Amino acid sequence: MPTQQRHIGLSLGGDICWPICYEALLKKLDLEIDLNGVTQTFDVERVAIEPFDLRQPVKYDVVIDRLTHWYHTSREWIKKAILTDDLYVFNNPWSLQSMEKHTSYAAMMRLGFPVPDTWVVPPKAYVENPDLERTLKKYAKLFDLEAIGEQIGYPLFMKPYDGGAWVGVTAIHDGDALKRAYDESGTRLMHLQKGVIPNDAFVRCVGLGPQWRFVNYDPSAPLHDRYRMDTDFLSESDEATLSKMTMVINAFFGWDFNSCEALRSNGLWQPIDFANACPDSQVTSLHFHFPWLIKSNIRWSVYCAATDRSMHSNLDWEKYFTIAAKDMSFEEKLDEYAKLAFDYFEYDQFHEFCDRHLSHIDEVAHEFFGTEVVLDAIRQKVMALYPPHEIDMFTELFWNRIQHWRDQGGVG
Repeated sequence: MPTQQRHIGLSLGGDICWPICYEALLKKLDLEIDLNGVTQTFDVERVAIEPFDLRQPVKYDVVIDRLTHWYHTSREWIKKAILTDDLYVFNNPWSLQSMEKHTSYAAMMRLGFPVPDTWVVPPKAYVENPDLERTLKKYAKLFDLEAIGEQIGYPLFMKPYDGGAWVGVTAIHDGDALKRAYDESGTRLMHLQKGVIPNDAFVRCVGLGPQWRFVNYDPSAPLHDRYRMDTDFLSESDEATLSKMTMVINAFFGWDFNSCEALRSNGLWQPIDFANACPDSQVTSLHFHFPWLIKSNIRWSVYCAATDRSMHSNLDWEKYFTIAAKDMSFEEKLDEYAKLAFDYFEYDQFHEFCDRHLSHIDEVAHEFFGTEVVLDAIRQKVMALYPPHEIDMFTELFWNRIQHWRDQGGVG
């Protein structure tokens, strides 16, 4: 039987822990997958940043990208590689470049998602520009910020329209606080979004290909405690709703890897932040959930490489809008959207592939996450973030949480 080596590239920035674990676990799996009469093997390497010829061939079948959203050189290399070599990348660089939180809100509102009321207010300050000055004098209308706040209702949140790691997010409870936050917002274009009050649950659903993970999320906690270690804390109905929402958002925008935050109020899940197409992947925040991320990354990247999954460079939104225009409930529409999303991610084919070729990953990973390789990866990440006197304490904390995952069976 002929053999073929598949090449997986990691396009990395400040990532430390997850690439170490991804590389080591993939090597430990020692995959030889027989598919369509060919035995496929897999190697992984980190993508270098260097000058490139636009006609230069690309060796990789799949690239897991962590730079597109902020580093131009890597983004343009990836875009070129998709166009000239049919490279498969997660995530779609054009979508990631152009679809910020504002776009995601507007699109999902059209699909009927119960996104809280959201406004855009012009920036408080501007960079001096003669054309802009003339434009604003002719067309900018004076507005009553406090009246907008009253119309939205308090509490509300002011946050940048393009988001980014909770930077610039302010909880606002009255008109005076709104004016102060607006005065301090500078040149940033801001959203004002109605708070979801009351609420009894805050969940971050992480989607990676046709896989998802529900995390009980506490944004008020320190970073290392925001991802709670609860399991089986949602009903089957809630899990179905959140997984469908996440998969639909990801398929709609061409994001293989993204997270969706939603709050539950009076039984209704309201998504509030779902343009997170380069989710936190570090053990220092994920800890207990970190093994799931590594395994899911391996499953999806190996599947995409082995099956020559095609890059969906063009987004087809009309079929979603057609459903949105139908006279039916949101729950019925969500079911229809989900069919499109699960088809986009080849849900059935993927799980059949994993059952056949990757059925041993849970057993191998359970052993692997108890090794010195993982402990060292944790320590390296902790050393990059914490002061010297806290390194031992936090290394032990995150290691113990992963061992807790192993004690619970290490599945998922």
